Amino acid sequence: MSAFFDLALIVLLVAGSVFILVGALGLVKLSDVFRRLHAPTKSSTLGVGCVLLASMGYHLLRGEGLQLRELLITVFLFITAPISAHLIAKAALALLPRQRPEPPAKRD
Repeated sequence: MSAFFDLALIVLLVAGSVFILVGALGLVKLSDVFRRLHAPTKSSTLGVGCVLLASMGYHLLRGEGLQLRELLITVFLFITAPISAHLIAKAALALLPRQRPEPPAKRD
């Protein structure tokens, strides 16, 4: 493999690892359930996508052709991550106590 493609694969792997690390730190450090939900769903999806792109590029450069399992993992992840995040947010919203504003005080 040429040095350019090696460098591109390394950049994809490092970027993916950084995205996954940021998502994990966001899950641990953020306080609210909605903030905790936002960090891992966005950054981890990008991180795993970068790692899978690097894996597909590696197999293509080795002459093994396009690997079906990486494509299936990518499709599965990009479909299920937003759906699961939506369902978790909907459940968390339903469990929150209803906060209604108090009626204005009557003037005599």
